[in-house]
Amino acid sequence: MLLDKIKSPKDLKQFNSDQLLELCKELSSFYINCMSQIGGHLGGSLGVIELTVALHYVFDTPRDKLIWDVSHQAHIHKILTGRRDKIITLKQEGGLSGFTKRSESIYDAFGAGHSSTSISSGLGMEIANKLNSMNNHVVSIIGDGALSAGIAYEALNNAGALKNNLIVVLNDNKMSISPSVGAMTNYLSKISSHEPYSKLREIVKASLEHSPVKDIVSNTVRSIERHFKSENIFENLGFDYIGPLDGHDVTNLITILKKVKDRNTQKPIFLHVLTEKGRGFHSTTGEKERFHAVSSFCTETGAQKKSTVANITYTKAFSNRLIDEARRDSRILAITAAMPSGTGLEEFQKLFPDRFFDTGIAEQHALTFAAGLACENMKPFVAIYSTFLQRAYDQVVHDIAIQNLPVRIAIDRAGLVGSDGPTHAGSFDLSFLGSLPNFIIMAPSDENELSQMITTSAYYDLGPIAFRYPRGEGTGVHIDSPQILQIGKGRVVQEGNDVAIISVGTRLQEVLKAAKTLLDNHDISPTVVDARFVKPIDKELFSRILKEHKLIITVEENSIGGFASQFNHFMLTNDLQKNKTVRNLFLPDIFIEQSSSYKMYEKTELNSTSIVKTTLESLNISNIAQFTKIV
Repeated sequence: MLLDKIKSPKDLKQFNSDQLLELCKELSSFYINCMSQIGGHLGGSLGVIELTVALHYVFDTPRDKLIWDVSHQAHIHKILTGRRDKIITLKQEGGLSGFTKRSESIYDAFGAGHSSTSISSGLGMEIANKLNSMNNHVVSIIGDGALSAGIAYEALNNAGALKNNLIVVLNDNKMSISPSVGAMTNYLSKISSHEPYSKLREIVKASLEHSPVKDIVSNTVRSIERHFKSENIFENLGFDYIGPLDGHDVTNLITILKKVKDRNTQKPIFLHVLTEKGRGFHSTTGEKERFHAVSSFCTETGAQKKSTVANITYTKAFSNRLIDEARRDSRILAITAAMPSGTGLEEFQKLFPDRFFDTGIAEQHALTFAAGLACENMKPFVAIYSTFLQRAYDQVVHDIAIQNLPVRIAIDRAGLVGSDGPTHAGSFDLSFLGSLPNFIIMAPSDENELSQMITTSAYYDLGPIAFRYPRGEGTGVHIDSPQILQIGKGRVVQEGNDVAIISVGTRLQEVLKAAKTLLDNHDISPTVVDARFVKPIDKELFSRILKEHKLIITVEENSIGGFASQFNHFMLTNDLQKNKTVRNLFLPDIFIEQSSSYKMYEKTELNSTSIVKTTLESLNISNIAQFTKIV
């Protein structure tokens, strides 16, 4: 097996063309087999096998830098750079990251996870090399879907204006997670449907070479070249454009890349490569977007392991109620940034195609677009992952909050996300939104509460409002008919006498477990509060809680600066802290590495065991005999 001979990219150089073709087949088979066992981001890496082999064959990595945008598609790169034996540990605790990670390997030139950063970071490295008088190469590989993000255009604009040798490779497969959308996608499709002008130039030149009018040959060629260049956006941005090329012809890719590597110019180059996402993976479902990330599956049929989810997911609960509200109010619109399936908006799109908008990977635009809609009395709901909302923070502040516009932000994947690790964890939204004037922020404790908060948002027109909810299934509670919640009002789930535990969001289930343990095992009677609102907090309720309890514990799945900050500020400014002990449980001040959700909550001390431990330690109780009533 040729793959057995690969310990580093240098080993590729021993193979001839036929062997490289065979190696690509082996890589496909090996990777599909691994993913069939553990699941993961399958499609992107399968689509760039030949491109990855060609890049490592031609360039001298790690001296030459390969920067993988997003890096869903970098798993073949990991296999070729000494991590083959660990691929089976992808996204598992202590295993390989699902993305490129600088601390993991010297071959990972830049860490990724979010999209559209490869050109900016690559340009930085290229200019640094130039200033340091180094002659190594920098290659940024970016997908067509990532070209919908503003940062990609900012980088292209900057790179085209500077004298540099940056190489940008466009992996054009017409897919991000769902099919790519937008004018750039249409433009790339138009380019792809024509023969490369470089080939046409050679044909014309050859046909006129022996013509009696030889003196017009060069002018004719230059005229054709000027025509095609004037039509090409990348040429107009200052790049030399090559393509489109067959991204699965490894031999031709190597030939072209060698020429690109050996050129002696001070001008960036744009290499347009056509690939097929999920190439080699045959599924009976035929749903290409499912190739992006899969659960374990049968290698023969492609059929994925059926989900064991027993209850409706929070994402589905959001989708169902938003559709109900949209039937009632024609002003309700749904917006996603390239995530119609991930955010549960596919059904909304089918039912209300004229009221659904996919902006592509353009979170900044999505939020300001929603602000514009809100200006004209529409009711936009922007469904976005917490980790991706970070990319549009200025727009949230400047375009929405300052103008007090009623944009509704549905924050999916809030909190920890297990195997996707720190790049995708929604750890900060309560902190960065909670600092903004005018914002209403809600956190449901279950799918029924989420449903009520969506209805509340649909009726709230006084300013921006956001609600956050986690990945995965809900608690299985019955979802009631629509109710409008009173803004800023929490609820007491159970009354107690000894301590008060205030829960924010879906940690309520663990709080209730802890409360039962405290009562059953330690004769401690907790009051349990579901905060519901992070901003504004329920001042009346929390005034009573502080007066009636000497120990108060807050629990939230967010970093420092979230609900605890709001609660503590209220307590201190109202001089309610006297003779009180307050313990705030939130995510620690570190980036939480990938693991199972269970172990993550254990590590971050946000499970029922940790809540009990915190309560007992705060009361200085080592056993039940030491306990006396504190109220």
